[in-house]
Order: sequence, then structure tokens, then C-alpha cells
Amino acid sequence: MQLTLPATLYRDPAVFQCERQGVFAAGWQFLGHESEAAAEGDYLAGDIAGWPMLAVRGRDSVLRGFHNVCRHRAGPLVEAGRGSCGGELTCRYHGWRYALDGRLRSAVDFGGAEGFDPRDFGLHPVRLAVWRGFVFVNIDGQAGPLEDLVAPLGRLMDERGVTVGPATLRRSHDLACNWKTYVENYLEGYHIDVVHPGLAAEVDTASYKVRMDGAVAVHEVATSSGVNDGLWAWLWPNLAFNVYRYGLMVEHMQPVGHDRTRLDYLYFYDPETADMDAVLAASDTLTLEDKVICEAVQKNLDAGVYDQGVLSPRHEAGVGWFQNRVAAAIG
Repeated sequence: MQLTLPATLYRDPAVFQCERQGVFAAGWQFLGHESEAAAEGDYLAGDIAGWPMLAVRGRDSVLRGFHNVCRHRAGPLVEAGRGSCGGELTCRYHGWRYALDGRLRSAVDFGGAEGFDPRDFGLHPVRLAVWRGFVFVNIDGQAGPLEDLVAPLGRLMDERGVTVGPATLRRSHDLACNWKTYVENYLEGYHIDVVHPGLAAEVDTASYKVRMDGAVAVHEVATSSGVNDGLWAWLWPNLAFNVYRYGLMVEHMQPVGHDRTRLDYLYFYDPETADMDAVLAASDTLTLEDKVICEAVQKNLDAGVYDQGVLSPRHEAGVGWFQNRVAAAIG
């Protein structure tokens, strides 16, 4: 019998601070797709568990990662999302200018200061790696090779013939729950019959299986109709690849704080062949159903009545696997 993690781990701000270091800074985090920053000066930027990140395409066509933080007084360099900064990164607070490789080019109108050497004030770099076009960053620089982490996912995509078309659309959804509450909901199909009646009518829930392969939890289920292809793959610690009949959606489960989560969706489809209306309708329905139940569960976790429960060996092996990894990461 495996008990769940204590409820306090889902509501204590101090726990989230431990997770920022032990889970998110220590691992590989998704930032976007390289096609979204294809030209010189193009960038991707986002907040990862409170760490402001950016990746920018240099004059040499290399994509580099940095903290989105000016070395002067911590001003932001670019807004979150995607865009172009032209030939340099400029602080939006006092206008300090940085080359695309992170070197401080000009401390604008700073004046003479004894001991100040611009070479000592370049942007703080972040380790960056690209896998099949997907851009990842590792904040503490200590994670193992990205290729090792995603190897099971690569095998699965090859076996199932999953191809990645153009990055066509980004959408976000906000949830009033701890990030783990949502992830655990994602990692089991036990709730489908109760929470997702539309999906339950489309899939054979009796055939629903979750298996772990390295850092990947693979969900497979037989489908009869609709847009879902019966394949979902979740990569530690908070990224999912959801396969539809028309393409792929990458789902980044972003903690905004100890009690808030943002789901960032990036859709990969050929707009000339995909039925995007059907895809987005199905996605929105599932997300709303999950939002309602996860927020209700979080409210009960916060109430102080529930401490620990028990996990089903038949349906919740993925949840137990995830909880074990979280416990190990935060000590």
C-alpha cells in the first residue's frame, strides 16, 4: 500500500521554494520551439517557477539562453512571449544594451565609476539545448544530458510515427491550484469516467494504461472516434506531449506560486489539413473539466481535514511514481 504525499506539501509556500531549486532549477524546462525564434534577434521568453528566462538567436544563428535580468538593477530585457529585439537586447528600465551573445555593449549614460569593467557585467547565461526543435533550458547547469532524459520520448514518437508540423498557436489557462495537484490529475485515467464524460465516450477506459519509461509516463488507450489519438506522454517534471489525430499539442504545466498554476499550450498542426476547430473545442472542454476538479481538490487540501490518502495500484502507479520523484527532489 502506498500513501500519498502529505497535504501540507500542496499548500506550504516554503515547500514551493524548495521545489524551485530541487525540481525546476535542477531539471530541463521547456521554453518553446526553435521555429518561433528563427531569425537573428528573434527571442523566446518566459517565467519558469519564478525564474525569468529568455533564448535569443545570435548573429551566428546560434540560440543562446540567458536570465531575462539586466545586470544593472534587475530590469527586464524583453517581454514574455516571442518577438524580435533587432540587433541587441536593451533593458526596459535604464536602457543598458547587450549584444546577442550576452556581452554588455553599453551602460548608457552611466558615467565614470572606479573599478567598473563592462566585461564583468554581461548577462547571466543559462544552459540551453534543442531536441527535435524543442528548446529547453537548465537553470542550475547541473542536469544530465537532455538527450538522455528525452530518449524514451523519442523512441515512442518514432514507433508511433508522430511528426511535428509548424508551431501554429499558443494558448494559456490559469488554475487556482498547486502544480502537483494538476500534474497528478494528468498522470492517471482513473477519473475519466466521472470527470470527462465526452472523452469517456470516445475512449475505451477499460484499456487505459500508464507505463513509466525512464523520466516519461506513457498513457495509451484505445479510441473509437473524435480527435484524440489515445496517446499522451508526460516528461518529468512538468511537460506533456498530447497527440491528436491532426497533430501535436505540447502542454507546459507551469507553477506560478505555491497555489497557482498556468497551463501553456503550444499546438503543432498544418492549418491547411487540420480541423483546428474540433481540436480546440476538445482541448478546451477537457481543460475546463480538469480545472474545475483540480481547484475543488485544492480547496479541500487547503481546508486542513485531509492529510494523506492511499493510491490505487491498478490506476495510480503514475501518481505514485511522480510523488516519489518529488519527495526525492526536495529531500
